[in-house]
Amino acid sequence: MLQQRKDIQQLKLQYQQKLANQLVTAVLILDKNLTICYVNPAAEALLIKSLYKLYGASFELIFTNTSISKARLEQLLATGQEFTDSDIVIQFSENHRFTAEITASAVEFHRTPHVLLEFKQIDQQKQISLEVFQQQQWIAARDLIKGLAHEIKNPLGGLRGAAQLLSKELNVEQQEYTDMIIEQADRLTNLVDRLLGPNQLPQIQSHNIHSVLEKVCQVVSYSSAQNIILKRDYDPSIPDIECDQEKIQQAVLNIVNNAIQAIDKHHHITLKTRIASNITINGKRTKLAVKISVIDNGPGIPAKIQDTLFYPMVSGRSNGTGLGLSIAQTLINQHHGKLSCHSMPGHTEFIILLPLTQNT
Repeated sequence: MLQQRKDIQQLKLQYQQKLANQLVTAVLILDKNLTICYVNPAAEALLIKSLYKLYGASFELIFTNTSISKARLEQLLATGQEFTDSDIVIQFSENHRFTAEITASAVEFHRTPHVLLEFKQIDQQKQISLEVFQQQQWIAARDLIKGLAHEIKNPLGGLRGAAQLLSKELNVEQQEYTDMIIEQADRLTNLVDRLLGPNQLPQIQSHNIHSVLEKVCQVVSYSSAQNIILKRDYDPSIPDIECDQEKIQQAVLNIVNNAIQAIDKHHHITLKTRIASNITINGKRTKLAVKISVIDNGPGIPAKIQDTLFYPMVSGRSNGTGLGLSIAQTLINQHHGKLSCHSMPGHTEFIILLPLTQNT
């Protein structure tokens, strides 16, 4: 009977280890001293470290500067009350950082209390939720601006017409005032037209994306007075894409001009192209897409405006109109693509993703 109990216990442990090894969820076990005594293969993959290198290390190796503290884990061992924390940012190494949801519970092995930690990486879910939210906010802001622009544009036309009629009744000296009214009405009308953004549907044809980017480089070289260095990092294997050449050119040009205004001659801008696979664009899974990156090594975008960067009238410059990036967003959106930005001091990257339809 005693031998049978031992055999059952050994079989139970074997099955537990086998099941843990098969789990997709990352599992990490700490002993009563809060040192690592086991990680399953999923945890090894997530942490990019093997059990051999992690065994015997303190839990603080992974959970430095997080809410998973020694006091909380000791309380868990004492009370057995499990807890779950989301949005735990783990900086396991200099180049490896991820966000996870972690559930901690108390378990017993060989009559000794242990801590079982289950990891679930949530970076992708967070990114998708954030993108959907920002897309909804951008659409709402765009529709609001368009509504206001139409309300402003109608009286402006009447104001200009009245000034023109009035100028016919005045002498030359007095016409100076009506001319100013007409000039300012035209300026405001132009601003309103820009607020309304592009209203023509894209004329879709097959184009080489690098030809489009080279035209942008040509325009910048002719118009920029700062002698900005434009670098190319192209993937020549990218096939032709279905797009409106002028609209994509305008979108990229707006982004490049925005970068030029943020940097000086000591910095540079890189145009980079790559193929992206199995990505999410505006909540939809896309097998293949063209990824166009506009990268500069300037001071970066202020953190306070990064979440609203593509909204109309949002600008990091005191004299900026905040329309260039909003228009670029509209143009990319017309191609069922996505425009995003990641910025920190020394590295700002605008990323355009355009779904790729291969005919071969």
